[in-house]
Amino acid sequence: MRRALLGLALLCACAAAAQVPEQGSRVPALRKTPPALPARGTVQVAFTPWDNAEAMIVDCIRRAKQQILVQAFSFTSRALANALIAAKRRGVDVQVMADREQTFSGESSRIPELVQAGIPVTLEVRYQSAHNKVMVMDAGTADAAVITGSYNWTYAAQNKNAENVMILRHNPDIANAYAANWRRHYADALPYAGQ
Repeated sequence: MRRALLGLALLCACAAAAQVPEQGSRVPALRKTPPALPARGTVQVAFTPWDNAEAMIVDCIRRAKQQILVQAFSFTSRALANALIAAKRRGVDVQVMADREQTFSGESSRIPELVQAGIPVTLEVRYQSAHNKVMVMDAGTADAAVITGSYNWTYAAQNKNAENVMILRHNPDIANAYAANWRRHYADALPYAGQ
């Protein structure tokens, strides 16, 4: 009995230690299961290469009135870059956060064009791969929208790859959750300073 209790105590101590990140660890402590959010609004989906997901995303960017928060793994789409630049020019607060390695890995990145147009860009450097593909439009409003899925902001995502994209509209709770996550990542990102 004593051995069983000692074994159980050791097992509990090991489990507790496994849940606490090491001092100075870059891995954040896990939160409990995130809450379920109410289903409301509309959901629009597209699957490439069959559907024109890029046009669907451009249309959503054009509808944004106040703010667009972007998280990008790879950003090479001229159409999406042009739509974000046009949004910036009409007074929408556009902010982009991109994966550092992908931003500098090829000549076709549109990030320099966004910066040149006055769009603030930060680079995620904390993670091995900042693999989010998210746009949050007008969080905190009834017209909020979130774009997410496997679809990178690239020419290949539309024309060469099998991808999915989902636009969730008119659900402020979901938009607020994505915006809060964007801000959490932004706190660790570094300003883009060119190559």
